[in-house]
Amino acid sequence: MESNSGSLVGSRSSKRGVIRVLVADADPVARFGLKAILTQERDITVLAAETGAEVDTFVANHHWDVIVLDPSLAGHDGPNSLELLRDIKRKHSKLPVLVLSGDAKESVALRALRAGVAGYISKRATPKELVGAVRQLAEGRRYMNRATAEELLDVLGNDSEWTVQQRLSDREYQVLCLLGSGKSVRQIAYDLRRSVRTISTHRARILEKLKMQTDAQLVHYVLQQRLVEPR
Repeated sequence: MESNSGSLVGSRSSKRGVIRVLVADADPVARFGLKAILTQERDITVLAAETGAEVDTFVANHHWDVIVLDPSLAGHDGPNSLELLRDIKRKHSKLPVLVLSGDAKESVALRALRAGVAGYISKRATPKELVGAVRQLAEGRRYMNRATAEELLDVLGNDSEWTVQQRLSDREYQVLCLLGSGKSVRQIAYDLRRSVRTISTHRARILEKLKMQTDAQLVHYVLQQRLVEPR
C-alpha cells in the first residue's frame, strides 16, 4: 500500500472538493509516476495498490471518486485480464474506472469499454491529459483521447477483423495473446491458475473460431494484429 495521505485509511467519505483516486498498477515506476503527477494537484489525493488483492480490499473498505487501473495487475489472471475490472463494476456499478494501458491495442480498449469503464487512456499520455481525464470521470463524465477514439473507429470500420476478434470470449482472447507471446499450454495453465485441460479446451476453441489449425498460425495472427509486442 502506498499513500500520500493517511486520511484515506479508515474513512468512507471524502472532504468536499477533494477527488480521491485509487491508482492500481503492477509497475512500481508507473505507480510512483502516476502518484507524483496527480498529487501535484491540491484537490487530488491518491492511494496506490500493486495487486488485485489490494484493490479488492481498498475498494471494499474506502470511498473512491476514480480508479486508475492497469488491466495487467499481478495476481489477476495474467496479461490483459479484465476480470478485476468486471468484479469492480459488478460490486460498484457507479464507480468510474479509467483504464491506463501501456498496450497500444485497440482490441484491449474495446473490451475494456464493453466491460464498463468510463475512460481509456494510454500511458503515453501527457500529465495534463491524465489529470484532465481523472477530473472528467470525477464529474461523472466519460473520457477517451482523440487518437484512441480514431484508432477504435478504424478498427470498428474494419468489420472483418473486429468480427473475428468478437468471436472470442475475454478468456479466449487472453489465452490467444499468451499463445501468441510464445507460451506453452502448460505455462499458460500455471500463469492463469487453471488446469492444462481447461487451457487446451480454450486453445481448441480459438483455433476453431479463427479457422486455423496450428499454433504457428495463431502466433502469426497475434503478431500481425499487434495484439502483443514482438520479443
